[in-house]
Amino acid sequence: MQTNTTFSIIFFTRKSSARIDKLSIYTRITVNGKRSEISLKRSVLVNDWDNNKGRCRGNTTKIRFLNAYLDEVYNQLLDCHKQLFEEGKMVSANAIKRRYLGEDDNHKTLKELITYHNTNMISVLKFGTMKNYYTTEKYLHKFLSEILKVDDIYLKQLNYRFICDFEQYLRKYKNTKKELSLTNNGVMKHLERFKKMINLAFRLEWIPKNPFMQFQLKFNKFDRQYLSERELELIENTHYNNERLERVKDCFVFSCYTGLSYIDVKGLTSNQIVRGIDGNHWIFTKREKTNAMVKIPILPKALEIIYKYNTACEKIKNKILLPLYSNQKVNLYLKEIAKDCSIKKNISFHVARHTFATTVMLSNGVPIETVSKLLGHTKLTTTQIYARVVETKISEDVQNLLIRFERKAQKRMEIVEG
Repeated sequence: MQTNTTFSIIFFTRKSSARIDKLSIYTRITVNGKRSEISLKRSVLVNDWDNNKGRCRGNTTKIRFLNAYLDEVYNQLLDCHKQLFEEGKMVSANAIKRRYLGEDDNHKTLKELITYHNTNMISVLKFGTMKNYYTTEKYLHKFLSEILKVDDIYLKQLNYRFICDFEQYLRKYKNTKKELSLTNNGVMKHLERFKKMINLAFRLEWIPKNPFMQFQLKFNKFDRQYLSERELELIENTHYNNERLERVKDCFVFSCYTGLSYIDVKGLTSNQIVRGIDGNHWIFTKREKTNAMVKIPILPKALEIIYKYNTACEKIKNKILLPLYSNQKVNLYLKEIAKDCSIKKNISFHVARHTFATTVMLSNGVPIETVSKLLGHTKLTTTQIYARVVETKISEDVQNLLIRFERKAQKRMEIVEG
């Protein structure tokens, strides 16, 4: 606790550079002999200022308003001193000045928080994740200007209503074609990113309480889209003379048999193909998204595709293995391929990863713990999302259970009869 400090506030004037008959009014804060001054952006006629009282002399309406303003400034500065003292912070003339002008941590704004977060996270988060944060920032800026009619807002002004109003703004936001831009889950993702920024502000002690404390994010659950065994075979057996479609089809099938995401397939090199403990080819790589190490045995159909594009891949160090276009183009071409194969599903490259987990692995009896390792998931609960949708595997397991029950019943009958 700080004690034995001297503290004073006085008002004084300086000659105005604009007019010789006017004086500019200042306040001086002094703590332990150290001074800090603030221009009050007010002026008074030379004859209307009383140096001894530090106030204006006279009884006109203008003089009364000016003296009332000086009294208000005085009280606010006293309050700033009290706040710093109660918070256990260093009480200095500069600290009181910053608190009064809203330049200390207690007066951080939303835009300052966003800038701080994005500047510090750019070296931590992936480029794709940062792009999403920039989009959330864009919506927050639009909300401030279009709905609240302000350029910025202090963090201490954020409350539960601000979050609810922002949610409604996102739900009603329309693009240039006057169409709703965001689904429920899209809205929730923006709020989730905003919540992470607010959590950072709370940890930095920029806000006294977290406005998200009572707010619950509500995502709609969807089963992950994946290809059935028949649909996968249809794509495998479709061949194109068109090079771009053949390339995309092969890379997609490769992902169906390895579980690698688009970015991991795109960056796959010959150095990451190694001989495993069983003497077979394996992929040793790190997931771009989580930086988790994954070791994947290469199934024959995936190996065929590697050799199709790399006849001597083991002899060329660090060679990119598979030719991939941009993610946007790949997804566009996949829709063309799905149409050719009469597959009525909205296919993107990420569907291949879901197909690997469900159709190739779980449906064929591979334990979920093994699938989780192959996918590079850090939590088993993430992999369990795929396990919920494999109805054919459930049916097969129940049929096997019934067969076992029947065999046990036959054995009991044989024992009784014998």
